Amino acid sequence: MGIPDTQASYARGASLGMTADRMNQKGISAFDYNSSSANDAMKKPKLLHKDDMMPLQYALLCSRRLCSLLTCGIVLFSLTAWGCQTAYYETMEKLGYHKRDLMVSDVKKARDAQQEAKEQFKSALDRFTKTLNIPSGQLQEKYDVLNTEYEQSEAKAQSVRDRIASVEDVSEALFKEWNAELKEYSSDALRKNSQRQLTQTRTHYAQLIKAMKRAETKMDPVLAKFKDQVLFLKHNLNAQTIASLKGELSSVEGNVDSLIKELNASIKEADSFIASMAKDNA
Repeated sequence: MGIPDTQASYARGASLGMTADRMNQKGISAFDYNSSSANDAMKKPKLLHKDDMMPLQYALLCSRRLCSLLTCGIVLFSLTAWGCQTAYYETMEKLGYHKRDLMVSDVKKARDAQQEAKEQFKSALDRFTKTLNIPSGQLQEKYDVLNTEYEQSEAKAQSVRDRIASVEDVSEALFKEWNAELKEYSSDALRKNSQRQLTQTRTHYAQLIKAMKRAETKMDPVLAKFKDQVLFLKHNLNAQTIASLKGELSSVEGNVDSLIKELNASIKEADSFIASMAKDNA
């Protein structure tokens, strides 16, 4: 026997002047309208009552509404973020700070954040090495020291990520505006000169952001190593743990050295970019 078409059955009941609720009050199921005889009805298995189907229908309805609300929320958030960013740049321009100025400022902040991160990672490695090599002292104290270094390193790394993101945002806005304004020139010579400067700035920026991103990716392996050591020490506060962690120090040192190298390259690239922007603006 096939699955009864409950919607059609209720519709037939309604056509006879009996609503679905009235059918329920009389104890008539949707299956009864599909049965050819009373004997067939007595042999039929018990089917879902209309009221039994309500929770499922309600859940499906809520699910669809939730999806719609989430979609609207994502779109609204994106539009709001874009609107806030645009309003910010417009306000800063009224105060005399153009996107070019903001870009240079953000690059300086990113460079400084990288410098601070470099010092923190070097300090953390030094503290890890000294703490693990000191034979005396409480293991809990060692854990507290290393955990503090890890958390501070993570905070500095997040600052670098945020600063780099700011550089990307303002540079995107600057290049978009610069490119659009090329069409407003009436002088071909001035337009070509501006186009040349735009191309040079974009090329130099591409080198800068590549160096920054490369340094950014080098932070994660170091943080992972620091976290591994802290977690292992946390759950194994004994002398054997210290010996095990000492064996991992060489690997940590290699990761930190690689990170410091990339941070130095990124900082140098930032200084070069800042100098070139100042030269073009002179």
